[in-house]
Amino acid sequence: MSQGEGRELVHFSESESVYHRAAALFDAELPRIKTLIPAALVEHVGATSVPGMLTKGDLDIVVRVSAEQFANAEAALATSYPRNAANWHSDSFASFSVDDSTPPLGVQLCAIDGPEDTFVRLRDLLRSRPSLVERLNTLKRTWHGRPMDEYRVAKGRFIDDVLAGKID
Repeated sequence: MSQGEGRELVHFSESESVYHRAAALFDAELPRIKTLIPAALVEHVGATSVPGMLTKGDLDIVVRVSAEQFANAEAALATSYPRNAANWHSDSFASFSVDDSTPPLGVQLCAIDGPEDTFVRLRDLLRSRPSLVERLNTLKRTWHGRPMDEYRVAKGRFIDDVLAGKID
């Protein structure tokens, strides 16, 4: 990603090495997270978890715990991962990021069945429906080199529509 007129611009890649680095980092982070939160369900999500998906080149991990475990899990993750101040936080969602890892790492903590617990469902929909991957890739190509904040709004609308069953 680069800056343009003070705004972060989004860039996408389809390089195989990006996907391999993301998979290797997931394999390295999984035992670390499971040590912190043994009962957690930990999954590789995001673009690098979907074959053929254009990616910003980062790794997204979702850590899912029961609502009762959420506060303790959040505290445990905060001992090893910096909080992502750019993302919202709630009683059922927290975000952490490591921008200087290779690739950059995002860790999303969700309460199982909470309102933000959509990462695995979205990944599985994309994996099972190549037409959705192509539509999202088209959206990404449209936003390549443009402002990140505006891309995130457009991507968010697309994801909301997919999850609501409005897009086949």
